[in-house]
Amino acid sequence: MTPLLLLVLAADPAASVGRSLTVVVTAPAAVEARPLDDRRRPLVVQSVVATAGGFAVTLYGLDPGKHPLADALRRADGQPLTGLSPEFVEITSGLPAGQVRPAELLAEPGPRIGGYRRLLIALGVLWGVGLLALFASFFFPRRRIAVSSDKPVTLADLLRPLVAGAAAGTLKREELAALERTLFAYWRGRLGLNAANPYAALRTLHADPKAGPLLSQLEAWLHQPTPTPPADIGALLAPYRELPADAVDLPGERR
Repeated sequence: MTPLLLLVLAADPAASVGRSLTVVVTAPAAVEARPLDDRRRPLVVQSVVATAGGFAVTLYGLDPGKHPLADALRRADGQPLTGLSPEFVEITSGLPAGQVRPAELLAEPGPRIGGYRRLLIALGVLWGVGLLALFASFFFPRRRIAVSSDKPVTLADLLRPLVAGAAAGTLKREELAALERTLFAYWRGRLGLNAANPYAALRTLHADPKAGPLLSQLEAWLHQPTPTPPADIGALLAPYRELPADAVDLPGERR
């Protein structure tokens, strides 16, 4: 076997943790990406394309260090993978020495949304209000019932003080982390990603035009060691103006 042939320099931003890089590998047979069934795997393969010189493998690393390519690839025919060259890739870290790493993303069950009991309670309340209105029309025929013209409260209205506190740095890290997990679980269920790997689901949500902006900004506020530029809170909350206030149980909210 050939020893390490690819050395990613620290000065190259595409070589740091989370940045894509492309490696041309040679193997006795066609190779493909292994299923991402282990969240602790340090290499994630995005694509494998056959070329004249071998196979162009585009991947990114989740942890710094030297990692064997055989852990991220497999032979397309199902046979054991041998004779792979290069054997390793080296991923460098863009963080300074001693930098505290963010907590591991945990796949937690999402908040309970809706429910048959809530529907029955809501219907009972509506029925009672209608009955009272009917009685009032008989006993107080000249009394006009005022109809509120106020706009209904949306999920954006409930999120605004939390997001504003996060942008100002006044929201506690525990509250910010709970808000990030809650919205991650909500969008994961809404987009049908509950069965997907958490890392794959997170990449899909970041790319979604509705879920991505606020989730990415919350992740930046929570995990980036340096201050981020001021955020447009109105733009971040735009996808939530069409959602009712009870679409999700926010952290610390009492219903």
